[in-house]
Amino acid sequence: MAAALSLAPVLGTVNIITVFLQCDLVGQIITVGLCFFSLIAWTIMFGKHFELKRMRELNHAFESHLRDQRTLLDLPESYRNRRSIPYADVFADAVESYWRAAAIGREKGDDNMRAKLEHAENAIQRALARQTLRYESSMIFLASIVTGAPFLGLLGTVWGVMESFSAVSVQQTASIQTLAPGVSAALLTTIAGLVVAIPSVFGYNYLLASTRRLITELENYASALADRLELESN
Repeated sequence: MAAALSLAPVLGTVNIITVFLQCDLVGQIITVGLCFFSLIAWTIMFGKHFELKRMRELNHAFESHLRDQRTLLDLPESYRNRRSIPYADVFADAVESYWRAAAIGREKGDDNMRAKLEHAENAIQRALARQTLRYESSMIFLASIVTGAPFLGLLGTVWGVMESFSAVSVQQTASIQTLAPGVSAALLTTIAGLVVAIPSVFGYNYLLASTRRLITELENYASALADRLELESN
């Protein structure tokens, strides 16, 4: 109990602003940069979360509308103008490619059903790749922050410790009192790196799982769409 009371004043003297001001220019630049990366990471995580949530809601609503239709090939053009919805984009590419192949076949006098379906399936695959890139957008930057922030913090710490020992080496006598301020300032960059990386890695893993789930749902939808187009063509 007495030991805890004796430590309380010492712990209470830790002031982040004071420690930051004790950093050299390199340490201050790295710390400010990490704070900036933290702001970017939180912006990406919240923005991506709400974007994926919104797209999933729109996808399910669009799929529900399609399920209620008796035929997909003769739906009005309004169904193909909702390109902001991933499911609608895949649907629009498939139907447009189907009718484009049908028009070319009529001009050549060869109404080949297999060719129309192959064109539709190829269009579905291209749309799948495009929407997958859309789902994964910004994730690479967040992953870079997760990976790079601890190393930036470590760089600042190593640099700060090196500066502290260099300053002590030119003095006649060295003590813990002269070395401690420089070392504590150097450790601030490591703390900043971890503060950035720890929330970011949890956010990245959550968003990665959400993205993979949406991609799997999109692939299942595309497969069902291809099957339904084939059944309607027969």
